[in-house]
Amino acid sequence: MKICFYQRLAISLVAVFMLVMIACFYSTNELQKLTQQEAEQKLHLGLAEHLVQDNPLLKEGVYDYDALGNLFHTLMILGPNFEFYYLDPQGKILTYSAEPGKVKANKVDIAPIKHLIGDGKSFPIEGDDPRQLGRHKIFSAAPVYNDNKLQGYLYVIIGGERYDSILANLQNSQSMREIALFMVVGLTLLLIALLVMFKYFTTPLRRLSDDMEKVREADFHREHVPRDLAVWNKNSHNEVDRLGCAFTDMLSHIDHQFEKLSKIDTQRRVLLADLSHDLRTPLASLQGYIETLALNEDTLSAKDRKHFVDVSLKNAKNLKHLIDQIFELAYLEGGQVTLHQEPFPLGELLHDVAAKFALDAQNKGIEIRVIPNHFEYHVFADIGKLERVLTNLIANAIRHTPANGKVDLVVAIHNDKLRVDIRDTGVGISDKEIAFIFDARYQASNTEKDTCSHAGLGLAICQKLMALLNSDLKVESKLGKGTCFSFELTLVNGGPLAH
Repeated sequence: MKICFYQRLAISLVAVFMLVMIACFYSTNELQKLTQQEAEQKLHLGLAEHLVQDNPLLKEGVYDYDALGNLFHTLMILGPNFEFYYLDPQGKILTYSAEPGKVKANKVDIAPIKHLIGDGKSFPIEGDDPRQLGRHKIFSAAPVYNDNKLQGYLYVIIGGERYDSILANLQNSQSMREIALFMVVGLTLLLIALLVMFKYFTTPLRRLSDDMEKVREADFHREHVPRDLAVWNKNSHNEVDRLGCAFTDMLSHIDHQFEKLSKIDTQRRVLLADLSHDLRTPLASLQGYIETLALNEDTLSAKDRKHFVDVSLKNAKNLKHLIDQIFELAYLEGGQVTLHQEPFPLGELLHDVAAKFALDAQNKGIEIRVIPNHFEYHVFADIGKLERVLTNLIANAIRHTPANGKVDLVVAIHNDKLRVDIRDTGVGISDKEIAFIFDARYQASNTEKDTCSHAGLGLAICQKLMALLNSDLKVESKLGKGTCFSFELTLVNGGPLAH
C-alpha cells in the first residue's frame, strides 16, 4: 500500500507523541514514588527510637525473644503499615512480627542502618526487605543497648507487604483509568489537530506533486499539459509556493527550449538542403570540366585546355570559399572560437582593409574613403575577427554599389565608445527584408550578381563575430539610396579625431 507524505508525517508524529507521553508518565510516576518514600521515611524516622525508649523489653536489653515477638505482632496489628524486626549487631534476624514462613532472609545489610542512624541526610534511604530477597524498602531503625553495650537493632520496614499489596491494587486501578482517559482524550485531540494542521501544510505540496505528474504524462510539452494547473504566488512566504513558481518557470523555459530546438532543427534541415545545392553546383561544374580534360586531352587545343583549367580553378575556389564559410559559421555557433583581444590603432586597420579593396573599387568606378582620414584612437578588440567583419561588410558594399558610387568608413565617438559606420550608396534593402538579412542562407531580392557564388552566410558570420566582441551589428537602409552597417568598439585612449 502506497502511503503519501501526509500519512507518513501523521504516523511519525503520533509515534513520537506516544513515546514522549510514556516517558513523561514513567518519569512522573518515579518522581512521585521517590517523593512519597522520602516523606514517609522522614515522617517515621524516629519510630524505632521511640519504641526502644518507651518499651521495657528494649530499653534495658533484650532477653525474652518470644515476648518481643509477641510485642511486634501486637504493634503490627495496631499499625499494619509496619513490619518489625530485631537484629543482632551483625544484622542477623533474631525475631520478627511476620507470620512464620513469610520471612525469606536470615540477615539484613547493616550499612544502610548505620547510615540512617548516623548523619544520613540524603533521603530516601532503602534497606533490605527480609520478605523478598533482592528488594529494598524504606525503613526506620534504632540501636538497642545493654549496659552501654550494643546488643542489636530495632529494624522497622515502612510500608509492609500488606500495605504494598493494597496500594498496588489501588494504584493499578487508578493508574489504568488515568492512563486510559489521558490516552483517549489526548490522542483524539492530537489526531484532530494533526490532521487539520498537516492537511493545511501538505495540500500545496500534493498539488505541486499532481502538477508534476501531469507534466510528466504530457512528456513535458506545455501545449499538451491540462489547463487546470495550480496558480502559485511568487511573493508568498510559503516555500512550496515559491517552489511551485520555480517549477512553472522551469516548465516555461523547457517549453521555450523545445520550440527553439524545433526551430533550429528546421533551420538546420533547410540550411543543409540549401548548402548541398550550393556545393553541388560548383562541384558538378568542376567535375564536368575535369572529366572533359581527361577524356579529350589529345584533341583539345591549348587555348581550350587553358579555358577548362581556368574554369575548374574558379569553381574549386568558389567551392573552397563556401566550405570555409560553412566551417566558420559552425565554429561560431558551437562556441569554439578563441578571442585574442588587445589594444591597437583602429585607423591603421581601416586604411589597410580599404587598401585591400582599392583595386576592385577602382575597376568598378567606386570611391572608397576613411572618414576622418587620420585619427589616433586605440580600441580593445580581436584584430583578426574585426578585420574579418570589415572585409565582409566592405565586399558586400562594393558588390551592391553601382558605378560612380561611394563606400565610406566613418569613425565617430558615441557614448564613450568608438562607432564605426560602413556606408554605401548602393541599391539598399527593402523594409520587408531588412529584418532577415542576418539569417543564414538569406539573400535579399535585390542582391547583385557577380562571377562568384555566394551562400548567404557572410552577414550571419559578421553578426556572430561582433557578438563575441561584445558589440551589436546594426543596419539602416533605404531602398535605392544605400545601406549603413554600424557597430561600436571599446575605446582605450588616443587623441582627438582629425579631418
